[in-house]
Amino acid sequence: MTFREGDDLPPSTRPQSLMFSFLGVYVLGRDVAVYSGSVIDVFARLGVTEEAVRSTLTRMVKRGLLARHRSGRKTYFGLTAHATAVLEDGRRRMWETGAVNRDWDGAWTLVGFSLPDDRRATRHDLRSQLSWAGFGLLQSGMWIAPGVKDVRAIVAGLGLRDHVTVLTASAAEPTESADLVRKAFDTEQIAARYHAFLDRWDIPDPQAALPDDLARQLLLHTDWLQLVRQDPHLPAEHLPPDWPAIRAEQVTRTLARAYEQPARDLAAKVLDELRPGA
Repeated sequence: MTFREGDDLPPSTRPQSLMFSFLGVYVLGRDVAVYSGSVIDVFARLGVTEEAVRSTLTRMVKRGLLARHRSGRKTYFGLTAHATAVLEDGRRRMWETGAVNRDWDGAWTLVGFSLPDDRRATRHDLRSQLSWAGFGLLQSGMWIAPGVKDVRAIVAGLGLRDHVTVLTASAAEPTESADLVRKAFDTEQIAARYHAFLDRWDIPDPQAALPDDLARQLLLHTDWLQLVRQDPHLPAEHLPPDWPAIRAEQVTRTLARAYEQPARDLAAKVLDELRPGA
């Protein structure tokens, strides 16, 4: 049984997003490569076509995220060092950092920049990467994020060392940290994303149309990772006491535990693995 085309799936279920979840659960830390045909079998459970899977694998090889290994007529795909770093970051965000920032020490990271019009594309890339890293726009050319953030990789990757100023600071009167949260971050939009997540998962028998717990596990991991990656991890003390991320995190952990063993049992039957170093 596979998920039918046209059934309702959350927007996080692009093949590449699902692929990152699959690799994070079944390949990360195991020193194995997986046969493309068995990956296709797994993704069929989520309505992803063979063509989409093969295209995703090829793109990830070109981006240096996957390495091909051959055994006979079969092609297997394993992680590169770059992919391992990306997946480890995702794992930490999902299961260690959490969705609720209860340990904030009052510090803010500020990033200021000014780029000429002929570097408009670079300016767009910088804004996108800062947003992805949890920064919000406080005012023109000034972005902030709670806590101490290391943005060296972003700045160096865009070649902007001489155009960016990075500071750590705390709010001083008449400015309050609550004002910074209100001005720089759209908390209503963040909350709406969590409520949408809860509408999908905090119900009896969530994703019942999916064929098994392997499919539900991958969809849950993908949906949750996309959600926490969009969350700037704002200080809990400046958010409403009924902040929906609290319930969403509880639901995710409960469902992840429920799906874990049945999903791994199914994966063991479906996946064809190769140990490249053997």
